[in-house]
Amino acid sequence: MRGIEFSSLFRTFVFLMVIVGTMGPNAYALDADGWSGNANLLIGVKSLDEDDWNPLDEQTEIGIGVDFKQDDWPVSGTIGYLFSSDDDNVMGVDIEGNTSELYFGVRKIWELPSLVRPFVGGGLALVNAKLEAAASGVKVTDDDSGIGIWIGGGAYLVLSGNFNIGVEFRYSRAEVTLFNTDVEAGGLHYGVTAGYHW
Repeated sequence: MRGIEFSSLFRTFVFLMVIVGTMGPNAYALDADGWSGNANLLIGVKSLDEDDWNPLDEQTEIGIGVDFKQDDWPVSGTIGYLFSSDDDNVMGVDIEGNTSELYFGVRKIWELPSLVRPFVGGGLALVNAKLEAAASGVKVTDDDSGIGIWIGGGAYLVLSGNFNIGVEFRYSRAEVTLFNTDVEAGGLHYGVTAGYHW
């Protein structure tokens, strides 16, 4: 999977944002056709393997995710995009690292009598990682991509109207090669979500 550019993943992110932006006006039409789902933004932290990523192993993460189902489906389909990054200066060398994950899978959401809706899920992820170091006007960079897996869970709290907030936890695994070294580009993700339910 080497050579998959971050720009192509970013275009996918923009496409998903457009989907979220159109959910509101079309929510009633979706519901009339038997569709339900959630479109959420996420902000949180991605913890990567300290041996591979120190001192960039605790990265700020943002993301977007959509889940959707027909009334007679036992589980929802889900698709989303996550991006994490961090930077530091080590002995005069500016270093920066980031990862992105484009994920697909299924999610089981329990619709309880209360407004809280817990969920679990899992699937495949296309993970990209990049490292960059710069000092004295010289910059070196390397990036790679790999296919991995993810599992996760959390809960939505449906607010008045169609809006929801929630928490989400996720674990992903995918190996990439950076500067001729195999590293783990997945990690432990946790954060808060806010979005739209239809």
